[in-house]
Amino acid sequence: MPRRILQGTVQSEKGNKTIVVQVARTTKHPIYGKVQRTSKRFHAHDEANTAHLGDLVQIVESKPHSKLKRFELLKIVKAAGELVTDTASDVSA
Repeated sequence: MPRRILQGTVQSEKGNKTIVVQVARTTKHPIYGKVQRTSKRFHAHDEANTAHLGDLVQIVESKPHSKLKRFELLKIVKAAGELVTDTASDVSA
């Protein structure tokens, strides 16, 4: 049986070697036909603690690591951008 590969954004990295990934998908309502956006959160194992908040990652289905963790981090597709702040001291008049 093939292992599922899902893509989503990291919502939490607070646990040791654990990330929470939110996977969004679109579905069509069975009666009304309207396209709806649904999302689900998956706990994934991150052995090296490499993923950070806001990263776009791919996770793959694996053996159970704990009660909730059923996925492993496959790769980081896109790292979250650096936070850009404009302060008065940085801007010269």
